[in-house]
Amino acid sequence: MTTPQLDADAAYAGPAPRHSERLCRPSGIRSLQLGDTKVTYVPDGAVQLTPRGWLPDTTDDTWAGHPEYLDETGNLAAGIGGLLVERGERALLIDAGFGPQSLPAEPGNAHGAIHGGALLDNLAAVGRAPQDIEAVAFTHLHIDHLGWAWHPAPGTDRRVFSRADYLVAEPEWAQRQLLQAHGTTGDMLEALAPHVRTVTDGQEIFPGLRVRFVPGHTPGHAAYVLSVGGQRLIAFGDAMHSPIQVAHPEWSAAPDHDRARAADFRRRLIAELAEPGTVGFGIHFADVVFGQVRQGENGRPVWQPVDTWPGSAA
Repeated sequence: MTTPQLDADAAYAGPAPRHSERLCRPSGIRSLQLGDTKVTYVPDGAVQLTPRGWLPDTTDDTWAGHPEYLDETGNLAAGIGGLLVERGERALLIDAGFGPQSLPAEPGNAHGAIHGGALLDNLAAVGRAPQDIEAVAFTHLHIDHLGWAWHPAPGTDRRVFSRADYLVAEPEWAQRQLLQAHGTTGDMLEALAPHVRTVTDGQEIFPGLRVRFVPGHTPGHAAYVLSVGGQRLIAFGDAMHSPIQVAHPEWSAAPDHDRARAADFRRRLIAELAEPGTVGFGIHFADVVFGQVRQGENGRPVWQPVDTWPGSAA
């Protein structure tokens, strides 16, 4: 795969022509190298998010002024997948996509059509088999993050990640019954349960990778912070769903469990992502999943896509 190159330190005042088309399509496979650790977005599928339904504090004027975020159907294009973290022979996956299933758009839903199924093929494309994964670390237990962890391997009754522990933040697992209102069924949780290992705030789960509790989207939502040699990547899960929220952290998503706490974390997260040597990973961020926060022309922070780690070789 050929990865397009961008100047990671260039000033970015908004969606310039060179990458505005990326804001309205899901991402393909994208990788960054941080020291001896490689991180790769592994797509599973995509979901359409209705702009006013998903971000209910926005208006028609908001989207009339920012059509670059909308696909040809008028929805926000959001990817679904996982983040592969590799160091030498070791491999961990953050989130597990939607799995081999599709759901159509339904009137009244904040999301439109959603589909998955590509994660295993894309893992193979980057040279990894499911049995290579030593752990699957979940940001939270919504269905678009659990898919391949509870679905059996195609054509079998066995689980896909046969060697993996399932790492879940302690408060998320303790309050898992609250997630059934968002489609996470008892059968899904029962399939996960024998393999779940709960993790604590600040715990290191892989070399250089630590858990950070960030409740708001769900009661026990977690981010994962990878630190190597004074640089770091923050995989922030569903703390944000679209790059437009970087300029508007007050805009919470419709399914956020605690909208005030979610907004408070976004403000702190955006400040961190503006710090030197820090890159963010937004799993649903269209085709700009890796990025930094920079100041835009209007003084508001904006998301600058990053395709090579700042200061590192391509």
